[in-house]
Amino acid sequence: MNLPSLAEQLGHALLARGWRVTAAESCTGGGIASAITEVAGSSAWFDMAFVTYSNPAKQKLVGVGEATLAANGAVSEAVAGEMAAGALREAAADLAVAVSGIAGPTGGTADKPVGTVCFGWAGAAGTQTETRHFAGDRAAVRQQTVHYALAGLLARLQEKT
Repeated sequence: MNLPSLAEQLGHALLARGWRVTAAESCTGGGIASAITEVAGSSAWFDMAFVTYSNPAKQKLVGVGEATLAANGAVSEAVAGEMAAGALREAAADLAVAVSGIAGPTGGTADKPVGTVCFGWAGAAGTQTETRHFAGDRAAVRQQTVHYALAGLLARLQEKT
């Protein structure tokens, strides 16, 4: 499914429940929020998001713990989970997604190569995390990340029906 259709489906599902969504983004730099706000009427289900590109921003805006960052690194499921939970809390939303990854072309390591992206989703049922590895250049990794984040939000909404 293409990104505009996915964002529109997400909006319909959120509206049907009267829910609001938020995002905490690192490697996508606001791409998730941009995809969401491309949908006309998205202000009915989207209020704010957080671009937390640096570690201090992750700590200040969404409450990621210094110890979590030190122990796991910014690109980790532990950090993505804290980002999602913090965004959910700070935005007073019903559902949140967070992403932290290495879009490239530099920055990768043997343990965390370029294309590694950690996701966190948070809601009333708790927080879930996942790591994915995407192929392609920087733009492709970021695009795949936005798509997967929105698809994950939609899947979690559909699980609740």
